Amino acid sequence: MSADTAVPVQEAPEPRPTADGARARRLDRLRDALRRALPALACYAAARLTGMAVMACWAWWIGRHPRTLLGHNWDGIWYTGIAKNGYGLSLPSLTTRGVIFNDLAFFPLYPGLVRAVMTVLPLTAVTAGLLVAWAAAGAAAWGIYAVGEQVHGRRVGTMLVVLWGLLPHAIVQSMAYTESLMTALAAWALYAALTGRRVWAGALALLAGLSRPNAIAVAAAVCVAGAVTLCQDGSARRDWRAWAGIALAPLGWFGYVIWAGYRSGGGPLGYFEVQRLWGSRFDFGVNAVGFMRHLITGHDAMAYYAVMAILGVTLVALLFLVLDRPPAVLFVYTLVLVVIAIGGSSYFASKPRFLLPAFPLLLPAALAMAKARPRTVVVTVGALAGLSFCYGTYLLTIARMPM
Repeated sequence: MSADTAVPVQEAPEPRPTADGARARRLDRLRDALRRALPALACYAAARLTGMAVMACWAWWIGRHPRTLLGHNWDGIWYTGIAKNGYGLSLPSLTTRGVIFNDLAFFPLYPGLVRAVMTVLPLTAVTAGLLVAWAAAGAAAWGIYAVGEQVHGRRVGTMLVVLWGLLPHAIVQSMAYTESLMTALAAWALYAALTGRRVWAGALALLAGLSRPNAIAVAAAVCVAGAVTLCQDGSARRDWRAWAGIALAPLGWFGYVIWAGYRSGGGPLGYFEVQRLWGSRFDFGVNAVGFMRHLITGHDAMAYYAVMAILGVTLVALLFLVLDRPPAVLFVYTLVLVVIAIGGSSYFASKPRFLLPAFPLLLPAALAMAKARPRTVVVTVGALAGLSFCYGTYLLTIARMPM
């Protein structure tokens, strides 16, 4: 056979990607993401463990049990009851006429997770509640780092986590409350929206909507982000994932509100009557302004003045966040949380707790700390740690007021 008629040698086709290969790549990305977040997570763990240790030492000194203070206090008592017995408890207030405490006011995801842990592990409801809350706090810290890294880089992400872990009310992140769980789901939903994972954003927003009343902020942010994408990107309108993310986001919140309304006997809007009977409603901040006027002209517990200061700092931080021009999904999420916290009536002492999930408020401060000298960062973090540990201990062991 001549060279002209030789059969050409065909190159072997490239191997097609397999499911195992795709899974391995996802695991590699996950490990790399965790490796980058480890310094932030280590700082967060150190902050919260130290804060709990300070509180525990003082609690033991005055004859109180730290586990009870963290896991079976105020709203934690209600969550424990729901996890053990389900919904159905309604009690009239012994001190305030017309106020009726109904456990339907509490959203179901956290007590449901506590019940699941109790089913799998031989733990009491209080211990299971703390385990869920602590795991959620760790997931929240990682999600907050991921958002900060995505927006401004690794150093800002680390500073953002440190600041969140050293807030004055950061002790709540270690309690059997729902703020850590909501923050975890919200942070990862926002990260999914920022990185174009539209279905994940909607699904996580759905779960967040089952955690707390103010988690409607997550659904609002994901829906607005999706709407902006649809308006700016013509190709996205032909992508089912963009529409699915928007459709999924509000289902959890609206689903529970409607179910609880019918369960209470008040129809689809009955949940808001349950909240009103608790003494909680949205009055555009009239009650908050009136209480602050009382604090200025009269005298009350120190914790209330601390709340007023925190609300003032919150408004300033919101202004700086606006000037920083964050992505729309972060701004909408934060704005809705601030409006709900300040505009809601009653429970003035709880407003800083309601603002715990609003971590984007800390972005301008985290950005400034990332650019600051190491000595400035050390002094600032030390001062914030002292304030957070002492104030958290005061709230749980001395103030004895609703949180």
